[in-house]
Amino acid sequence: MRLALLVPGGSGQLGRDLAALAGPAVEVVAPSSAELDLRSAGEVVRALDALVSRAAASGAAPVVVNAAAYTAVDAAEQDEVRAFGVNADGPRVLAAVCSSRRVPLVHVSTDYVFPGDASRPYEVTDELGPKSAYGRTKAAGEDAVLGSGASAWVVRTSWVYGKSGANFVKTIQRLEGEKDQLTVVDDQVGSPTWSADLAGGLVELAGRIAAGEGPSSRVLHCTGEGEVTWCGFAKAIFEEIGADPERVRPCTTEEFPRPAPRPAYSVLSNASWREAGLTPLRPWREALAEYFRS
Repeated sequence: MRLALLVPGGSGQLGRDLAALAGPAVEVVAPSSAELDLRSAGEVVRALDALVSRAAASGAAPVVVNAAAYTAVDAAEQDEVRAFGVNADGPRVLAAVCSSRRVPLVHVSTDYVFPGDASRPYEVTDELGPKSAYGRTKAAGEDAVLGSGASAWVVRTSWVYGKSGANFVKTIQRLEGEKDQLTVVDDQVGSPTWSADLAGGLVELAGRIAAGEGPSSRVLHCTGEGEVTWCGFAKAIFEEIGADPERVRPCTTEEFPRPAPRPAYSVLSNASWREAGLTPLRPWREALAEYFRS
């Protein structure tokens, strides 16, 4: 079945990778947040109406994949109102219009909605408990989407990096050329996720939804397989660029304080994704190697 996707947040790393999947079977329109402000009901109505018209003209099934988000975790501590507008108010408006137009919605969320004090991977049924402003606003966005009456799914992911935008991989690459030695926290654990892999998974999900085979669970987890600390991730990046990983030294979170609290353990269980019959993402280390090869 041919898909017609609307991807708000199209200028971000995930949005760009979703747009890159456009082809004969997938039509993608990916406006930036400047081009489509989800907080504006008028703009969202026009964008959804245009999507429905395009889909009807090409015989495609319309689906919205929301990649728009305020992701400046530390800045959100001082600007929670703005973060709430983007991460909660915007999705609320989007979901309401999707509901009125009967267009399915896939909304991307984050591991930060959990407290980060678990000792095993978080399941979709685990209780939320965000510790940061960013996490609180993303949790509010999830509630808005799931309570909207729209045909909607929330997909949580974690530690996303890609070829565009600012991210951990790019930062470590830059610092490798600037510093003889790096110090990176070694007591925070998560699952790195290449945005290109995530984009492929989201399009697969959209296709299933368009075919009337959407998962019964309205919340799913989709991350790279496996887990690692930030320090271990940095060492792997050094290995990929031919640098000595021993130049990366471990430290504790207390030794590297940040304005926003970080979850100590935020690994998400991908069981919900597999149980839905969706293709699991590859192991994070394998994906990182492919990222550099490509």
